[in-house]
Amino acid sequence: MPAVAPSPAAIRSLYPALTAPTILLENAGGSQVPRFVADAVRHHLLNDCVQLGAGYPASVRATETVERAHRLMDRIIHGEGLGRVVLGASSTALMHVLAQAIGRTIRPGDEIVVCDQGHESNIGAWLSLERLGARIRWWKVDPATGSLQLETLRAVLSERTRLVAFPHVSNLLGEIVDAEGATRLAHEAGAKVFIDGVALAPHRAIDVRAWSADFYAWSTYKVYGPHMGAIFCRFDALDDPVHPLEGPNHFFILRSEVPYKFELGGASHEGCAGLCGLARLLEVLAGEAPAEAEVDAASLAASADRVGFETASRAFAAMTALEAPVQSRLLDRLAAHRRVRLVGPRATSTEARVATVSFLHATRDPREIVAAARAAGIGIRHGHMYAHRLVTAMGIAPDPGVVRVSAVHYNTAEEVDRLMDALDPILA
Repeated sequence: MPAVAPSPAAIRSLYPALTAPTILLENAGGSQVPRFVADAVRHHLLNDCVQLGAGYPASVRATETVERAHRLMDRIIHGEGLGRVVLGASSTALMHVLAQAIGRTIRPGDEIVVCDQGHESNIGAWLSLERLGARIRWWKVDPATGSLQLETLRAVLSERTRLVAFPHVSNLLGEIVDAEGATRLAHEAGAKVFIDGVALAPHRAIDVRAWSADFYAWSTYKVYGPHMGAIFCRFDALDDPVHPLEGPNHFFILRSEVPYKFELGGASHEGCAGLCGLARLLEVLAGEAPAEAEVDAASLAASADRVGFETASRAFAAMTALEAPVQSRLLDRLAAHRRVRLVGPRATSTEARVATVSFLHATRDPREIVAAARAAGIGIRHGHMYAHRLVTAMGIAPDPGVVRVSAVHYNTAEEVDRLMDALDPILA
């Protein structure tokens, strides 16, 4: 019998960091981890911190943990059988690894479409291929809103387009991009797509099967897990008959050994243990396990073997339901200030955006606004958020940039009220 979905208070109790005095509303920079993740990392480091593949008991357990984590990631994004998830130090690092592999197949005149709405990690990696003969085409934003239009993408596609790289959600605007529509246009032109899902993944379930993604990236440390990056690589994108890709790992590692061929030095073993612990959080949020239960290493491993896309979908649906009133409260309270300019969609709908909200004030410096929040014990930030080209296109100075407030499912409307009560005097 499935457990009852936990209350918001029970969910917050899973995150020890939320008991600290500072209210954390800077989650787009990195989320907090539940105790399941920390417990799994601790157990691995204290018991199985050995090299893989050596055959003795601790090595067998470590090997199983690393493989278990990869298979779990494949399943929860609906990618099992379609491709494999490659793990690494960060999504930025992995993008450069993949760009290097694609670079070996570049022919002069091949075109790569990049998007000025994106995080620089999903721009710079592809710009590096210009020196190999690639031609860069730009999918440009509307400078007034920062939004993307499919017709603008259509105009820059051609029979020479090899790859289209774009964000699923802007980490500054919070806008949800029509990934399915953009992917369809790219595929019709004969191109592959690389979707940066880093800013979507903390808020919504990833479904690489439904979106027909060739490559899909996210950062596990922004999705309640350890500090790692991940990229799903579709088999038929890796094994393209004209441009087959090969990872950069040692020559004696076979090209077919994916993901290992792309994981230079191997994935973090303790990080993989933490990813396995994440499965238990998904079960709790999906209402399939009680929040209060104490779990040991064997239980966490069992959860990681059990959890799949269906559980992940239910868990993220619960997260969206918890996030929606927080998002609405923040947008409504900002809208009450006529001198505040929202940088991103004004819509409160969870179909249009996630709870990553940026704004400017007509006369107040972003640094001053962030300092006022900090003085009230609330963590937010200002800057260009590594979307330097986006703010420049919108006529916003990258320094000091915008003020960004970013909430996730464990934040509350009361925390938003605390923030806005502190900011109201200087925003009025």
